[in-house]
Amino acid sequence: MRVYTHAACLLHDPGAGHAERPERLLAVTEALRAQPGLDWAQAPEATRAQLARVHAPALIAQVLDSAIEGSLRLDPDTVMSPDSPQAALRAAGAAVAAVDAVLGGEIAQAFCAVRPPGHHATADTAMGFCLFNAAAVAAAHALAEHGLGRVAILDFDVHHGNGSQDIFAADPRVLYLSSHQSPLYPGTGAASEHGVGNVVNAPLAPEAGGEALRAAWREVLLPAARAFAPQLLLVSAGFDAHRLDPLAQLQAEADDYRWLGREIAALARESAHGRVVSLLEGGYSLQALRECSVAYLEGLRAPA
Repeated sequence: MRVYTHAACLLHDPGAGHAERPERLLAVTEALRAQPGLDWAQAPEATRAQLARVHAPALIAQVLDSAIEGSLRLDPDTVMSPDSPQAALRAAGAAVAAVDAVLGGEIAQAFCAVRPPGHHATADTAMGFCLFNAAAVAAAHALAEHGLGRVAILDFDVHHGNGSQDIFAADPRVLYLSSHQSPLYPGTGAASEHGVGNVVNAPLAPEAGGEALRAAWREVLLPAARAFAPQLLLVSAGFDAHRLDPLAQLQAEADDYRWLGREIAALARESAHGRVVSLLEGGYSLQALRECSVAYLEGLRAPA
């Protein structure tokens, strides 16, 4: 298991009191550095060409070329500081480098410990704390540069990944699967949303616990993934379905993420030669981030 991160991701500063704060990433990296057997790597920058596979030129220019003095508010929740462009490039670059490493046979699994998160960013709009959609950039890179025909994005963040779904809703080569609380921001992710048959959503009611989360994956999402037989698994790993998270109301525990890790690793062994690239998305309780990131990686790395 290789962990990609970069100090630039700590410098993105949405401002005092913002939920998406640098301490989130420190909580994850400090917890993971205490775990044995992890290989650490520096995240490179994504290129504009890699971003342009999924993002409009206007969004790329807005994030990378805007003059930022102090801060630049893109929407009520999404704020850039002078160091945000570099953080966004490193977050997307980590995902691309991880795809290259797993598809090149260097490693089987990678975890991108990066911020800002990405799964709300659509083709042309930064939103929901997200600037570039790293999972989407990674999927498009796998298709374009490695010739894959089936890539799955598994998203267990408590908020629906509207950006990832929108970007690939008309592309049958990418399967998007999501469990998430509903109702909750961003208000998308109904079970009736199917794309071109490549979108499967499993909304969960507020206060639902770990068993409901597991049932959504066991009974709905993992069977859909197995029918698709992905060649690569990309995981939008948000840890905000945990009961301690201040921005949502699901009641999952760390052991539920350990279970998800085991199930995702088993799925990867079936059709993807064990290849899994996970990307940190949400999670706003520092304690939950520590416990759940460790538990999730323990599940992924558990013996078959």
